[in-house]
Amino acid sequence: MSSETTLYTRRRFVLNSVVTASALGAGALLGNKLFADPSQIASRVQDAPSSHPLIPALQMGTNSLKALDDVKDYTATFTKREMIGRNLTDAKMEMKYRHNPYSVYFKFISPSAGREAIYVAGENDGKMQAHEVGIAGLAGTLSLDVDGRLAMTDNRHPITMAGMHIMVSTLLEQWLSDTKLSGMTVNFYPNAKIGKIECKAIETSHRSPSSGAKYAMSRLYVDASTNYPIRVQQYEFPRKNKKQPELVEDYLYTDIKTNVGLKDIDFSTSNSKYDF
Repeated sequence: MSSETTLYTRRRFVLNSVVTASALGAGALLGNKLFADPSQIASRVQDAPSSHPLIPALQMGTNSLKALDDVKDYTATFTKREMIGRNLTDAKMEMKYRHNPYSVYFKFISPSAGREAIYVAGENDGKMQAHEVGIAGLAGTLSLDVDGRLAMTDNRHPITMAGMHIMVSTLLEQWLSDTKLSGMTVNFYPNAKIGKIECKAIETSHRSPSSGAKYAMSRLYVDASTNYPIRVQQYEFPRKNKKQPELVEDYLYTDIKTNVGLKDIDFSTSNSKYDF
């Protein structure tokens, strides 16, 4: 990463994004990543064992993914909590998202208010454009490998995995894989709430890691009015000195405004409203 200065190498750059997966199924190629094809996921859900307890979760997730079919872009407030090492980290930011070409803009609210990052598929040699605030901001705009050490500091997933589409697709892939397992519990909460937002929520859990499951418990929250997937939580199996599953990922989208007509300038470092 030749453009990364010595000053920046000595600092911890925090770029927060959203849940990922090692494989998202068939879909449109985005660099070395894949967008899930909703129709193919729906077909695979139909092929899942009809008696498996995960079927209601798969149907709810598939319907939520389908609700995004007509969403070309959106703005939102994105809030995340992630386990990095043994510590839970929190971040909140303004977000702009465009589905095609895949484009993401973040402006941090906390921590480090004012930090910005942009990624556009097919531009900037596949790199993320970012800048810090304060003294570190003297380094100017940096071009970072999306999965490089600096971009991934204090993050579980790269910016290329941001967005509600990928978030729910990833969870569906996980659940489809889990249909090969037994001993699961699924709970449905039709009257859940996130603040004042009325939601439907579904929770899936495994009894023990011996089942081969990646997570002990997973939750999907769907906005009751729009059917958009607005929150995913993942809990790992407890460590030896713990009794309860531990939260490791919590991703939340609020204040969502869809199809607002975002343009190329909204994902450009040349935007006069940005501080690049």
